[in-house]
Amino acid sequence: MNPSTSTLAAMRRLEAAIRSWLASWWRLLHFAVRMWALALSPSSYGSANRPLLARQLVQAAAPNLLWFTVLSSLVSLVLIRIVVVTSQSYGLTRYALALVVRVLVLELIPLTAAAFVALRATLPAGLEFSQRRRQAGTGAPDAAQLRADFFPRVAAGVFAVWLLAAMSCVLTLALAYLSIYGFTPWALPGYTRVVGQIFTPAVSLILVLKIVFFSFAVGLIPMASSFYDESYRGKLTHGLSDMVRLFAVLLLVEIASLMGNYY
Repeated sequence: MNPSTSTLAAMRRLEAAIRSWLASWWRLLHFAVRMWALALSPSSYGSANRPLLARQLVQAAAPNLLWFTVLSSLVSLVLIRIVVVTSQSYGLTRYALALVVRVLVLELIPLTAAAFVALRATLPAGLEFSQRRRQAGTGAPDAAQLRADFFPRVAAGVFAVWLLAAMSCVLTLALAYLSIYGFTPWALPGYTRVVGQIFTPAVSLILVLKIVFFSFAVGLIPMASSFYDESYRGKLTHGLSDMVRLFAVLLLVEIASLMGNYY
């Protein structure tokens, strides 16, 4: 094989890879639009679909709530203690609370909640659902299957991220107060003043949008892969491609939030 032929073959492989990559993101966007249409449709919440939706919400959120609350509390206590001790050693005690809130509540907790739900709920559920559909030999899902099978699982992933992130942020704020000030109500005015100065309208909006986009990525990407199951060669390829795509989106959202908060 001469160099020109080798270069041409490499260019064709690169073109095929780019086409496949663009097609996968286009399919994800198409699936997201269909899920949005179902979310805005009153028939998706009818009496026939409510039990399915409620069961998926409970299965995605309830088993993970206790474990994530305990783990996030332990990690938060360790990080809060490190920040407080370090601030005291440098004479910067008055900045300890602001640093804890910015690092934990604004950045680490939402990202950790999204990753936890993805690894514990949506990625395994999407892979299992895809394998079950492949074994059953079902074809392309119709509108009824989208409403009964896909939409409840997507909504469950979105809701689980919202619940875990909200619970963990509130718990971390309470742990930060107790770790820094102790069991006393007299520090509440100063505590609320510092926290209020951090949570400006712009910062609060960015935090809410970050959690929302995290939840959309966690809920949509695994089920989109199951919807377009014919494009995957096997279980390993399916799981790895979902994980890479999901964490790439989470990273992009996190970078955008950092730029919004600090630039």
